[in-house]
Amino acid sequence: MNHLANSSSPYLLQHASNPVDWYPWGEEAFQRARIEEKPIFLSIGYSTCHWCHVMAHESFEDEKIAALLNQYFICIKVDREERPDVDRLYMTYVQALTGSGGWPMSVWLTPELKPFFGGTYFPPEDRYSRVGFPSVLLQLSQLWRENRGRLQQEAERAIKALQHLAERGQEHLVMKKGEILHDAYEAWAQSFDATWGGFGSAPKFPRPSILLFLLRYATTASVAEAERARAMVSLTLQKMASGGLQDHLGGGFHRYSVDRIWQVPHFEKMLYDQAQLVMPYLEAAEVTGEKAFLQVARDTLDYVARDLTSPEGGLYAAEDADSVDCSGKKQEGAFYVWALSELKQLLSSEELAFISDHYHLKPSGNIPEEYDPHEELVGKNILMRWETACDADLETLEKIKEKLFTARLKRSRPHRDEKIVTAWNGLMISAFAKAGAQFKDQHDLEIAYRAVMFIKKHLYDPKQGTLLRSWYQGRSTEQGFAEDYAFLIQGLLDLHEATADAACLTWAEELQKKMNELFWDQEQGGYFSSAAGDPHLLVRMKEDYDGAEPAANSVAASNLLRFSRCPTILIKNGAEMAEQIFQTVTTTLASMPKAVPQLLVAFYNSLQLSSAERFCKDGSCNVR
Repeated sequence: MNHLANSSSPYLLQHASNPVDWYPWGEEAFQRARIEEKPIFLSIGYSTCHWCHVMAHESFEDEKIAALLNQYFICIKVDREERPDVDRLYMTYVQALTGSGGWPMSVWLTPELKPFFGGTYFPPEDRYSRVGFPSVLLQLSQLWRENRGRLQQEAERAIKALQHLAERGQEHLVMKKGEILHDAYEAWAQSFDATWGGFGSAPKFPRPSILLFLLRYATTASVAEAERARAMVSLTLQKMASGGLQDHLGGGFHRYSVDRIWQVPHFEKMLYDQAQLVMPYLEAAEVTGEKAFLQVARDTLDYVARDLTSPEGGLYAAEDADSVDCSGKKQEGAFYVWALSELKQLLSSEELAFISDHYHLKPSGNIPEEYDPHEELVGKNILMRWETACDADLETLEKIKEKLFTARLKRSRPHRDEKIVTAWNGLMISAFAKAGAQFKDQHDLEIAYRAVMFIKKHLYDPKQGTLLRSWYQGRSTEQGFAEDYAFLIQGLLDLHEATADAACLTWAEELQKKMNELFWDQEQGGYFSSAAGDPHLLVRMKEDYDGAEPAANSVAASNLLRFSRCPTILIKNGAEMAEQIFQTVTTTLASMPKAVPQLLVAFYNSLQLSSAERFCKDGSCNVR
């Protein structure tokens, strides 16, 4: 066992028996690098990351490659879900260096933690015009020995560029707010896939905040634009739910689709995706009256309640893409795909014909080989609703789905990351609170309450008034980050609106004050991602991109606007602080609005607030 053996992170524990002499992020590893004058190899990932597993198996479990790492580098593993601040800093560097990012992330640092080279996945040998991992290690180790000064100069330039990026000021808004909203709408309209929904081409990621923005934009747009905005939302929701992106048997959504038509997903399931996707399905159901959207939301919530809820009420982080198939081999998607021969043993000939037509199943499998690079899914079928069943067929469909769901329970389940992350629980509390109000379902509200109570018991220091980042098997680690505060505050506000529980509002106010104290940039406005005082974090970054998760500033801006409309709350400058957040990302709002859809939701809210300028009569905070 290496130095990860006592870690609290499921991801780090997965690598505790590697032949690589891994260290966790901390002074012990940094000191060794300084004493031995060795560069650091920093590997960042998370426990349900498929390509992290691939690189681990190919390289980190290989004795020869491990020997190279141990000889020439001090090796550090970081769980991006425990340390989003470290991940954010070095991901910014890798994206600037290579033009793209992702996990596993591989970065080489000086002993002073300054980056001089980086990338993502590296294959175990030179192939397909890609330099293999051993070649990279040997070349960098040679450069370190023979031309260390050059690498150190590159590292100095890199860290200065990151500092400049973090410290740069922003010009004041030069465009009218309405023009920014319209330009954002036009940008998404131009990239919209009018056939299959979503935006752009493959791979397609669900970004619920885009849909939430479009639904809001439609309320104040011209008739033509409003119809188009709602149509983009409806088609995207329909196609995502019809494709393999949704788990048609167990509910919930996979991480993303590798193709344009949402058929072949990357099979991991993340809590933050479930939480965010529930929202547009609920809202679109209200706008369109489409009952099918409500059912998708219901299935997603039921999946989280059944499979991602701890006995104490905290909500687990994720389920893996990989699982063991019937032959005993670990494969991506093995838990979710079907061979026709297996279905023949479970179903009658009539049922098989019905389900084959409904889900587009083929004897040879329905997964195109170009989307199966490791040939793990040959002959297998993904359930993808090709045609919508008529009402008369729904009873038959549900009986067949129940049979398949029961049969699937006998399979080896994917690894479940039972880490409980404060921020992601906050997002899911919002989803259950909104659903509880819309469905008038007390059970949904109870799940939200239990998650709140779990966080208050295990992830909150009442003496300091501070949050912790995550909890795993009785251990809480790391101080909370800006997103932990912002997302939980949003969840508490949503639960207060659904239940009128004053305790939720009181705690939300206390957390907002602490968030302001720990993260607010007094000079330029906006929230840093991490609190001050970490000597090993060379640059405090501000997140200004709403990607898989919304940025803390984006959610915080809406929270502040909601506080500003609550006459019983002492945070009276919420609207002004939200305006300062907008000012910190002026350039992005004006030139790249597609990067910040969740912030545009807050931007829209600020317009509604300024046009209304009235308090809620009942003291609730209902700006969304």
